[in-house]
Amino acid sequence: MWAVGRVLTVAVANTLTQAHHALGITLLFMGRLTEASHHLEQGRALYRPAHHQSHIQLSVYDPGMACCGFAALTLWLLGYPEQAVQRTDESLTHSKALDHPYTLAAALCGAALHAQWRREPSVAQEQTTALITLCHEQGFPYFLAWGMIIRGWALSAQGQRSEGLAQLREGLAVYRATGAAGLFTCWYAILAENLGEANQLHEGLGALDEALVMVRTHEERLWEAELYRLKGVFLLAQAEVTSSEAEVYLQQALTIARRQQAKSLELRAATSLAKWWQSQGRRQSAYDLLAPIYDWFTEGFDTADLIEAKSLLDELSIARGA
Repeated sequence: MWAVGRVLTVAVANTLTQAHHALGITLLFMGRLTEASHHLEQGRALYRPAHHQSHIQLSVYDPGMACCGFAALTLWLLGYPEQAVQRTDESLTHSKALDHPYTLAAALCGAALHAQWRREPSVAQEQTTALITLCHEQGFPYFLAWGMIIRGWALSAQGQRSEGLAQLREGLAVYRATGAAGLFTCWYAILAENLGEANQLHEGLGALDEALVMVRTHEERLWEAELYRLKGVFLLAQAEVTSSEAEVYLQQALTIARRQQAKSLELRAATSLAKWWQSQGRRQSAYDLLAPIYDWFTEGFDTADLIEAKSLLDELSIARGA
C-alpha cells in the first residue's frame, strides 16, 4: 500500500507541476502577470528533478526548466530584473544538467529572449549562437527560428544592421513555416525596432499594426504596451503626424502597462513620453511622470532601461534647478 500511495503522490505532483506550468505560460501571454508568476513559482516548487523522466512523458520538455525560464520573463516584466536573472540562470543550469537537447534548446530560447528584453545584445548573441548550433545538430526548426530572430536583433544592435535585419527576416520566415502562431507580437516589435533604426519608419509602422491586430485576435497581450509605445515613438519621428496623435499611443502604453503591473514596460513608456515632454519644454511634467516609476524600482539599476531613465531624470533635475 505504501508503494502504491507513493506512486500516486508522485503522479499527482507531476500532474500539478504540468498544470501550473501550462497555466502560468497562458496567463503570461495574456498579460496577467501576477497570476502567471504565482503559477510558475508553484510549478517550480512542486517540481522534483528525480521525476524528470515521468515529467518528460507528460510534456515535450522539462517543466522545471520551463517554470524557471518563463518565471524569469514574468519577473522582468513585473519590474524585478535581478530576480529574473536568477531564474534564467537556474533554468540554464538545470537544463544543462539533463541529457535532453530539446529542454536545453528551450532554455536557451528563454535566456536569449530575456537578454533581448534587457537590451543586452552581446549576451543575446552568445545565447543564440549556442542555440542555433544545437538546433542545426538536432533538427529543431521552431527554436532555430527563435535563435535567428533574436540573433538578427543582436547583430543589428551592435552595428551590423544589414546583416542583422536579413537574419531577422529569415528567422521570421522559418518561424512562419513551422505553423507557430504565438509570440509574433514580440517578433514584429523587434522587426519594427530594426526597421526604425534603418530609417524605414513606414514599414516599421506596418509591422506594429500587424502585431496589434494579433493582440486583438489572439489575446496575446504580454507585449501590448511596448507595441503602443513603439508606435508613438515612430509617429513622433514623422513630420506629417501631429504630436497629439502620437502622444495618445504613448499614454495608451502607460495605461496598459499599469493595468498589467508591468513595471519594466511602464518605465519604458514613461521614459519615451518624458523625453517628448522635455523636448516641448514641459520639464516639470516630464520629471513628475518619470520619477515615481523610477523610484519604485529596488534592483537592476545597472540595466539599460533604468540607466536611461536615470540619465533623463538627471537632465530634468538640472533644467528644473536652472
